[in-house]
Amino acid sequence: MNDLLIEGTASSPTVRGEWKSGTLYMEGDSYPENSYELYGPMVAWVERYLKERSEPLTLELTLLYLNTSSIKVMMDMFDEMEERFQEGRQVAVNWYFDEENERVAELAEEFKEDCTFPFKIIGK
Repeated sequence: MNDLLIEGTASSPTVRGEWKSGTLYMEGDSYPENSYELYGPMVAWVERYLKERSEPLTLELTLLYLNTSSIKVMMDMFDEMEERFQEGRQVAVNWYFDEENERVAELAEEFKEDCTFPFKIIGK
């Protein structure tokens, strides 16, 4: 099975990767003690998907808070996606945020500045 599931906790989001649709979902807060340990399987899933599949990859993010180490993991993942986009791969990010939480929108905007692939920031 190529799907991914990381159950969320009070300090980490639920992560669900759907291999067939090429979609990775993340929802919740992200301030675990060791982001690289927690997100290692997620990063590996994205890298493997981009290596083995030719279909588009879309990240559907509803992240409410990210600590510094979580931000670093996301930057690394977006860098990988950017590299593949420059090689002709279709990748995209849809980042959903609560319109009452401007901090999250500002953080998403900072990530978007470094990406040339489609990156939507969607208030709800």
